[in-house]
Amino acid sequence: MTDRQAVVMLPGHLCTGALWRAQCENLADVADCLPLELDTGSSMAEIARSVLDRAPPRFALTGLSMGGHVAMEVMRQAPERVERLALIDTRAGVDSPERLAVRQRDEELVERDGLAALIRLCPDRWMSPAHAQDPRLRGLVESMAAQVGPKVWRQQLDALLSRIDSRPSLRAIRCPTLIMCGREDVANPLWMHEEMAALIPGARLEVIEDCGHLSPIEQPAVVSAALRRWLRW
Repeated sequence: MTDRQAVVMLPGHLCTGALWRAQCENLADVADCLPLELDTGSSMAEIARSVLDRAPPRFALTGLSMGGHVAMEVMRQAPERVERLALIDTRAGVDSPERLAVRQRDEELVERDGLAALIRLCPDRWMSPAHAQDPRLRGLVESMAAQVGPKVWRQQLDALLSRIDSRPSLRAIRCPTLIMCGREDVANPLWMHEEMAALIPGARLEVIEDCGHLSPIEQPAVVSAALRRWLRW
């Protein structure tokens, strides 16, 4: 490995590259960070192809939540291009009936009241209770979602609803892999990350305390330190 490494960073649903701002700053001495938006295509396969089109020939790859789903699809399409992988606050399986019911209610809410009505729910839904009360973090979550906008929200939702179960393909991953999640992640709880870590050969699991689903902004220093260690494996 060279002294510097290209790191492609994929945000979650209704998030933008601003999710990774602290990590881009904190890793600038060792990495060339490339946060990409998930704004191209309405399936995981299409979005993954777009990521590969924009990425360097060889790169480290990290994805949070929906970005993790895209990252797992990238690993199916072009594993030889990924030097190391970090899956953060995500899941490998498809949505449960309960999660699908939530998504249906979200669709109905947006159709009735507009995307702004859903955006108002996101901070409390995604972050730990303590972080959800932080006006700065609430503002960041809401501004990212507003920037994504209704059209891309719909595309992202279609991709999430049509995605495949990634668990059967995880055993084929051969690059150094970090699995990381917030202890208080309700959207994708710890057991899902333990499952992924057990399926990927040699994967390491790190749990972030006092943290919900959006760990890069809830615990930016801890996430940055974990990614720095990962880049040195």
